[in-house]
Amino acid sequence: MKTVRAVMVSLHCYEDSWLRSFARTLLMFLGLVLWGAAAALAFGGAFVILMYKNYKCFLQESFLPLPGWLAIAAAFVLLPTGILAISISAKGSRYRQGVLMYLLLILLCLEMSSALLAQIYSTRMSSELKSTMGHLFYQYNGPYSENPGSRAVDKIQRNLQCCGVQNYTDWLMATTVSWHLPTEKACVPESCCKEKYSHCRGDLCQLEQLFQEGCLRKLEDQMHFVMLYVFWCCTVLSILELLAGFSNGILMRHQPFQDFRILDSATFS
Repeated sequence: MKTVRAVMVSLHCYEDSWLRSFARTLLMFLGLVLWGAAAALAFGGAFVILMYKNYKCFLQESFLPLPGWLAIAAAFVLLPTGILAISISAKGSRYRQGVLMYLLLILLCLEMSSALLAQIYSTRMSSELKSTMGHLFYQYNGPYSENPGSRAVDKIQRNLQCCGVQNYTDWLMATTVSWHLPTEKACVPESCCKEKYSHCRGDLCQLEQLFQEGCLRKLEDQMHFVMLYVFWCCTVLSILELLAGFSNGILMRHQPFQDFRILDSATFS
């Protein structure tokens, strides 16, 4: 009976030792991954903010950069979190383990909020872009206009290499607006011209010199891509952080807080 009990205790100790070793290895690996993932998350957040800054005239939602700022905040928190996870895997400290748990909880809140907002804005974006872009394109007053909307139209057509809302034929519906040159030829803005054609003046008789795809589809594709990127970055990182919390919990279970004792009358006697 004693032999069986000794064998059971030995197996239990071996299992605990293996579990602690596995938790330490996993925590070190996750710490390295989380530390490196901070750059990817910061890139996605910065991309969202820059896209809003460049095309805010076409975006009615003023809170659109919020998922980007939350992603950048999470990226900054990831740096000390990764360092803590690596240090705990090398040498356990119950205070560091407690701080790591708090940081993981903060990261989960930031990333889930960012992922949820990115998903919401991605689904609402199409209808808002279509109405706003159509209005600004119709109000276009020429390349030398002081109107911010007209400058935004030229900017998006150059940056995205596009012409019109749906395609270049949208400009045929605006033949009476003031930006057209005094000619009977149908024209489009010079921002529709390809860069390699320096003498292009937007003449529709020379389609090979013009961008022909619409700006709406291109901007939608870019916005959907960056929002999807942020969403999946936050989702995958949240799963990895849950694994890091689980590994840290295993190490905390084998290194309990022993300094706290129940006070009773015998303590003061």
